[in-house]
Amino acid sequence: MPFYVVKEMSKRNPDENPNMILQEATGEFMKAGIVTKPEGEGSGLHMHPNEEQWTLIIEGKLHYILGDEEKIVERGDIVHIPRNVNHRSRAIGGSAVFFTVKSPAGSGDLQQDYNAVAGKEAIDAENNYDKAVQNLTDKA
Repeated sequence: MPFYVVKEMSKRNPDENPNMILQEATGEFMKAGIVTKPEGEGSGLHMHPNEEQWTLIIEGKLHYILGDEEKIVERGDIVHIPRNVNHRSRAIGGSAVFFTVKSPAGSGDLQQDYNAVAGKEAIDAENNYDKAVQNLTDKA
């Protein structure tokens, strides 16, 4: 049985946002990883037609768009992302780290089934992040 020590796992920067850090492991039916996002960073709005995903927030906060829902999730929160649902997360109020699992395993690349969403919906997702940042600033 393989054991992984996160601080010893190799790191890479994904093509769609090289400011993020991915540490990945692949099993027979699932792939998993630790993802680190600096403040304000994340992938654009996208979906996975072939993968189901679960995410556990380990550190920090993420502004999440998941289908028609918008929420700030934080340490201890779990997010379920079904196949074919537009989503994106962006670190807010500092950097964020999360553990994510996707099935099926495919090649083991966490970004393998990444399909960018363009147009008004993608623009609105980014505008919602800007509003969320302003709300956090106003509360501070």
